[in-house]
Amino acid sequence: MLSQALRNGRSIYGTLIGSTSPKWISAVKGVGLDFVFIDNEHTPIDQATLAWMCEAYTGIGTPAVVRIPSIDPNEARKALDSGAAGVIAPYVETANQVRDLVGAVKLRPLKGEQLLEILANPQSLQPELRNYLEEFNRGKVLIVNIESVPAMENLDEILSVEGLDAILIGPHDLSVSLDIPEQYAEPLFDQAVRSIITKARARNIGAGIHFSGDIDLEIGWVKAGANLILHNGDLNLFRRALLQDLQKIREALGEAEAKFEPDQRVII
Repeated sequence: MLSQALRNGRSIYGTLIGSTSPKWISAVKGVGLDFVFIDNEHTPIDQATLAWMCEAYTGIGTPAVVRIPSIDPNEARKALDSGAAGVIAPYVETANQVRDLVGAVKLRPLKGEQLLEILANPQSLQPELRNYLEEFNRGKVLIVNIESVPAMENLDEILSVEGLDAILIGPHDLSVSLDIPEQYAEPLFDQAVRSIITKARARNIGAGIHFSGDIDLEIGWVKAGANLILHNGDLNLFRRALLQDLQKIREALGEAEAKFEPDQRVII
């Protein structure tokens, strides 16, 4: 299961799939991914489309983890009801936000006053109901985005919440919050990433970063302990490969050097 693997420190590989084309199912099959990341925060995917995507990727043995539009437990439940193996919550900054998400992901289908009571006092959960909920939600993964300075300041409390499986650094938003937008090679950014990863892994919680820039930077963070390896995404990989191929063809034909912008990418 993804949740157990993340906590045990095993490297888990995934990529962002933004396209809703069914052809991507066969394209992804057999490339060695442990999961696909479907972004429902920045990509407008309706619930019906999300549901068939989750079911289709699960059908080829590559479970889908869905980033929900906001830190809303109801959105987490909707994603799981659509067939997601887990959820990623964007821009989480407090332990209380994580607890609410634990209720949606690990204690589904409980709601209302009963859920609030159990979140406040987990020992009040009766054994029969506990066994039912563990089986009902077996393997469901909760990952939260760490994307700001306040999240870093509250990281120890966030990591202490029982039921959290992994944290995922959002590099673009974190760099903006650090006042060094998109300066990923800056020591300040590198130190922040390494600190977040180290703290999470020390608590046996998975840690990673969704990166689409310099692969050597990404490898460095993996070597520093990141085991949730969410590499790039379909739009960026397509654009990069197309630019490189067209450049090579134009150069072979002796045409004027084409404008090549390898660092330009879709920010997700």
